[in-house]
Amino acid sequence: MDHQAQLVVVKVGSNVLTKADGSPDRERMASLVKQLVFLKEQGLQVVLVSSGAVAFARKHITFEEKTESVVRKQILASVGQIDIIHAYKDLFQKEGHQIAQIVVTPQDFRSRRHYLNIKDCLLGLLNHGIIPVINENDAVAVTELMFTDNDELASMTAAMIDAHTLILLTNVDGIYRGHPDDPASQLIELVSRKTSGVSRYISTSKSSFGRGGMHSKMKMAKKAAFLGIHVYIANGNREDVLHDFYNKKLKATYFEPDSSKPNLRKWVAHSDNYTKGEVHINEGAKEALYSDEVTSLLPVGIGSVIGDFAKGDIVRIRDEHGEKIGLGKAEYSSKKAIERIGLNNQKPLIHYNYLYLFKYHNV
Repeated sequence: MDHQAQLVVVKVGSNVLTKADGSPDRERMASLVKQLVFLKEQGLQVVLVSSGAVAFARKHITFEEKTESVVRKQILASVGQIDIIHAYKDLFQKEGHQIAQIVVTPQDFRSRRHYLNIKDCLLGLLNHGIIPVINENDAVAVTELMFTDNDELASMTAAMIDAHTLILLTNVDGIYRGHPDDPASQLIELVSRKTSGVSRYISTSKSSFGRGGMHSKMKMAKKAAFLGIHVYIANGNREDVLHDFYNKKLKATYFEPDSSKPNLRKWVAHSDNYTKGEVHINEGAKEALYSDEVTSLLPVGIGSVIGDFAKGDIVRIRDEHGEKIGLGKAEYSSKKAIERIGLNNQKPLIHYNYLYLFKYHNV
């Protein structure tokens, strides 16, 4: 694997940047910055997705008991975001490198125009030698409009900029066959394209800090790997974790990538929360989509159309039993789709290039 000009997205979890008492682990942060600079100085392009803002504010703010938990979170996130970005700026500056801050919400990924705008911004920064540091805008995000966690944001970012590699840093070496604390548990070092059933090994407990559990990491890793990205879940608390990655000695769970997908399909794959409508398809259409042939979704295979969508909107695809099977970009409106239900010789409602089927990343 050639390292030259690789684009690498590194996501650092709250549990890596936070000590047991909830305060920020500045030594760990400094070590990771040095390692990110090392990757950059070897010719790689680096994007950092960082959690941990709340930890930077936790010790400085006291709340009245009646303060709602959502408001507490917003205050901690917005105050902490200033501190964490200043800490990163100082650390990178000491190493002679400049950073930029990008703060996003899922809404920014909803429209194709916004999506491409963020992509152009990130690639522009990278081309000027500036390291983008990305985080969710937790201060304004409300639950139903939030990313599942920063693993989802990192996966979306990696897909958006056609990254070669995504590294999700957490506080364990990867996914184990058993509980990570059990010495008898084995690390699963490879999840190939054909591997299934890995999720049965994962405990449902989340880390003390941050929203993301291991199940979420694996789901996002599988999705990114399907889209053609090399993915590692690794231990950010290990000394030299990113040096080990560069030197191909990383102890981690590695997800083998599928063939790379067109950027438009990468956008569709991450649009499940932004659908404007649904189409229910018959068994024949489902079989056609699941076959090895390149197949678009034609009106003849559609049984019903739900919701009001326009050309270019993302629609959800369900089978006859109501099971969610995929996502696609509509080639025309719901009004036209309803008129063409069951008809032959019609333009596809969803072209193959803008179709994403969930069955390919079952875990």
